[in-house]
Amino acid sequence: MTSPQSAPPVSPVALFAHRDYRHLFGAQLVALFGNGLTTVALGLLAYQLAGPRAGAVLGTALTIKMVAYVLIAPLAGAWADRVPRRQALVGLDLVRASIVLMLPFIDQIWQIYVLIAILQSASAAFTPTFQAVLPDILPDERDYTRALSYSQLASSLESLLSPLLAAVLIGVVSFHWLFTGTAAGFLVSAALVVSSRIPDAVRRAGNPVVLDRILSGVRIFAATPRLRGLQGLNLVVAAVGSIVMVNTVNLVQQTLGRSESDVAWLLAANGLGVITVALSVPRLLERIGERTLMLTGAGVLLTAIVAALTSSTAVTGDWRWPVLFPIWATIGMGTGLVLTPTGRVLRRSSSAEDRPALFAAQFSLSHACWLLVYPITGWLATTTGFTTTWAVLAVLAALGIVIALVCWPRRDNEPLLHIHEPGTDPNHLTDARPLPGGGHVHAHSIVIDPNHRNWPKLVGTAGEA
Repeated sequence: MTSPQSAPPVSPVALFAHRDYRHLFGAQLVALFGNGLTTVALGLLAYQLAGPRAGAVLGTALTIKMVAYVLIAPLAGAWADRVPRRQALVGLDLVRASIVLMLPFIDQIWQIYVLIAILQSASAAFTPTFQAVLPDILPDERDYTRALSYSQLASSLESLLSPLLAAVLIGVVSFHWLFTGTAAGFLVSAALVVSSRIPDAVRRAGNPVVLDRILSGVRIFAATPRLRGLQGLNLVVAAVGSIVMVNTVNLVQQTLGRSESDVAWLLAANGLGVITVALSVPRLLERIGERTLMLTGAGVLLTAIVAALTSSTAVTGDWRWPVLFPIWATIGMGTGLVLTPTGRVLRRSSSAEDRPALFAAQFSLSHACWLLVYPITGWLATTTGFTTTWAVLAVLAALGIVIALVCWPRRDNEPLLHIHEPGTDPNHLTDARPLPGGGHVHAHSIVIDPNHRNWPKLVGTAGEA
């Protein structure tokens, strides 16, 4: 693979000339915008049905979403190499469109919970499958890195523009029509997936039992030091991001007494923060590693939640509203710095046949963190207020940073010198040096696979061989 220092810059024009990537990026973009409209509309629907208890209702709905993500994603990853991926993605888009069209007609809180469970189960199967397609159609790491940046940029544009679009539409029609926009997004997404050529996943050798397939991605996470560190960063993103997802509606409308449109504007500030860093990440990754960049993003997130906590106690009156905008934008910046390089870390940590399971595991484990923090953010804020809630979340974010620092080694990108015991596949040992007492020693970048079922005992780095 060409090194970042010697390779020419990846042209955006050249990347979008790739037909399949262009269609899949378009599918992601329109589905994200539909989802963004639903995010705003769901918060407003909860406020319409529950009033002051909207935060608790929304927190419960989002908790149900996270339960679906945690439970369904590993199942989807286990079967990703057993079903045609294009047909599966199209079918899941159609299911999501059908469910969203039902949301405007509900008038009971329990109905929100049922439909959200079905909708998010489909999303939990769709998203990791979709994410695992990109490295298969873009094998060059520089193309893939830029594609990750564009995916994050698409999410950022959605975070920025969907609330703005929602703010405009709410001034003209009922917010219930926003759900129609979501359904349209899913249908367009399905059409674009149909028009793309998506390769089926590489099947694992043999026929492992279902439980092994379900747990394979989680086992890779548990055995890989950098991925254990990534889980700490997942906790930071969830702890800080939950105040945006859960608390914004009640903070703006109930506490500050402002309008529905102001909810959308504050959410847009968060999206603007992500956008300011998304395009710079590919260049930053040419100069510094994923570990440094992502830990910097975690530090930005911790700073933002400390600022939010300070504002809840030290800022009062008319000043509180404008102070929220830079805080929400900073949360977006930190989120972008952590999330954009994640796909590169996953790709570097897996073989092709294990990649769908690992992407599914990241999807599931990252949302397990959201499952932890959503009830805290929704119910604790309802019963004790924002100050106590944000203090608890700040502690969780600090804990996540400690986990990342301890688990993710500094010398993470170097080929590692390690010993293989007798019985290792000879094809893997073609460049290895035999040892007098048996076994072999050689150096390469490590991934957990049949030849490295556990992280090997290290002898040193390649330069010490």
